[in-house]
Amino acid sequence: MNATSDKPVVILGAGLAGLTAANYLRRNNVPVVLFEAGKKIAGLAQSFHDDDGFTYDFGAHFVTNRLAAKLGIEDNCRVVKHYAETVWLGGKSYSHPFGLMRVPRMTVDGIAAKFAALGRSATDHLSASDWFRASYGNSLANEVAIPLTEAWSGAAASELSPAVGDGISSGIGRTMWLRAASRLTGRAVACGYSRELPEQASVYHVYPKGGIGALCEKLAEGLDDVIQLESPVEAIQVKDEKVTGVRVAGRIQEAAAVISTAPVHVLGKIVEGSDKLAYLSKFRYRPMIFVNLRFEGRALLPDVVTWTPEDEFPFFRLTETPLSMPWLAPEGKTIITVDIGCEKDDEHWRMGDEELGEYCIDNLKSIIPDARTIPRVPRHANTYRLSSVFARV
Repeated sequence: MNATSDKPVVILGAGLAGLTAANYLRRNNVPVVLFEAGKKIAGLAQSFHDDDGFTYDFGAHFVTNRLAAKLGIEDNCRVVKHYAETVWLGGKSYSHPFGLMRVPRMTVDGIAAKFAALGRSATDHLSASDWFRASYGNSLANEVAIPLTEAWSGAAASELSPAVGDGISSGIGRTMWLRAASRLTGRAVACGYSRELPEQASVYHVYPKGGIGALCEKLAEGLDDVIQLESPVEAIQVKDEKVTGVRVAGRIQEAAAVISTAPVHVLGKIVEGSDKLAYLSKFRYRPMIFVNLRFEGRALLPDVVTWTPEDEFPFFRLTETPLSMPWLAPEGKTIITVDIGCEKDDEHWRMGDEELGEYCIDNLKSIIPDARTIPRVPRHANTYRLSSVFARV
């Protein structure tokens, strides 16, 4: 990209995407201004460290070595040696995906679905629920995939686009190869978490020293004169279907172009002078609560991630990150993160940190029978609340 105007490209948001765009434009001599509504950069890529030696990542827990190399921080990253997911069903843990394949009804239904799909176009799927049943069979879809999708999205799978399935990992054969490569290399080979380029055995998970936020710090180097914090963009101005500028705190910043990393439903509302993006306001966000519980001991869960699709649980996912990245907690201690899908101002949203902590421990007893008696590290619960986007059909 070459500069064709003395007006800058304006970027909304100083998270990974916004900083990547600003870094690229600056390196290509394109004038740029980046507006960030918050008090600091990183957004959902922030990491927090407490005085007790625990690290909490606000969003992603790891990145690929390929991305780290691209940013030039591969020598400042730790290799993630293990990562695995399980599904808790009927009081038992089943590895994902292969443990579930040993459940007869799921295997039989899955094979039947594959035969039924022969000659059928992917465009025949009307919703996410159709996609799951056609891809996995009724048993796995109805008992695992659909309940988890609905807990995550807050919407019926029959109302969600079949494009939800586009983010699912590769086929069984490729998954088996990638999992085998992970065991052979002693590295958590990326499987289902690296969609920007083809997955391969040489692409594995790493964790930047200092936390995921270190990625943003690296991208922000040399951009001090570009980043403007505490500067929420009030409007993107358009004339004759061309962007002319943005309004920030009542003042106008002219722009050659605008790159937005704002939530899509917000973007649809802040464009002035055109209705081309108005449809984006139909996207809705799912409020979620993440509760971090700090315990004495380790390996309290069956594996790093445990999915809980059954109705008896108020949460849909449990994550014990120190099983994958032991440096995130002091030796002999652990963190369990509990993911709860909710609605703003419902009973869960209104709970305080300690109340949520006790509530989660009460509901962990079928998975961790002695959860109530395991010593907890002081200040054992902290929470954060955010939203993730899902589109209705």
